[in-house]
Amino acid sequence: MNRWSYVLLRVLQVIPTFFVVMVLVFVVARLLPGDPLTAILGERATEDMVVRAKHELGLDKPVPVQFLIFLKDFFQGNLGDSINLKVPVSRLILERIPVTLFLTLYAAVLAALMAVPLAFVAALRKDTWADHLIRGVFQLGLSMPVFYIGLQLLTLLGARLRLFPVGGYGNNFGEHVYYLFLPALTLGFNLAAILMRNLRASILEVLQAEYVDFARAKGLRPGLILGKHVLRNALISTVTLFGLNIGGLIGGAIITETVFAIPGVGRLMVDSIFGRDYPVIQGLTLAFALLVSLVFILTDIIHAQLDPRVEAA
Repeated sequence: MNRWSYVLLRVLQVIPTFFVVMVLVFVVARLLPGDPLTAILGERATEDMVVRAKHELGLDKPVPVQFLIFLKDFFQGNLGDSINLKVPVSRLILERIPVTLFLTLYAAVLAALMAVPLAFVAALRKDTWADHLIRGVFQLGLSMPVFYIGLQLLTLLGARLRLFPVGGYGNNFGEHVYYLFLPALTLGFNLAAILMRNLRASILEVLQAEYVDFARAKGLRPGLILGKHVLRNALISTVTLFGLNIGGLIGGAIITETVFAIPGVGRLMVDSIFGRDYPVIQGLTLAFALLVSLVFILTDIIHAQLDPRVEAA
């Protein structure tokens, strides 16, 4: 199987999964407590107003017909209008999703920058004080929930030392990097702990492989051995783990954006849940599902690049 066939196969496998997500979103949106018509029209709506609104929204049609209309509107880019903000949901998502994507990518980069070098240090100095210290600090990160880490960083580095702002997003790329450092560190620290432990174990396993001993016997420089032979093979399982946890980063952004008052889709989701803005909740859920699916496809492609045996399977 060549590379493009493998990519096409992975894309085709995502389609039925996303269809199931759409069905679940459609059903769950109708099982949520509360009446969307009350939220739209207000509690003093008359019976005539309710009947007219049901007809305009298509709620007077059978459920299967409503689902077909939902599918047609989705593929036409129409996700409905926000009940509270009175603007199209698709426009809301397009305005706010760059913020969440930037935060997620920022957190992923910070996690990789922390995990990879520290995993090498811990593996190459196994059972020394450096190894125990690195694993101990990251174990602390695994033991604390994301919102607690965010509150501690916000209190110490933001409120007390005033090294970073306590909220906001900034107006240009430099300000985005500065304003989102604490939120990205909050999201990335937990992921870095997971990646570091996995990569350390993989490095220790690869260092004992026969091809590494052969490379040493050939007289190759230690740096070349670590970079070309050890890191490439040790990263195979870590890349897969990294991709699987990107979905967790996107989910964690919902809480983090609320704690740091960041105008992304995560905060929009929380506001919409409290305001019972069902079209926005429905649209954001689909957007999150699509993002996670794309990340999984990208992860599989990178995995196949590192390990050609995947494409041949």
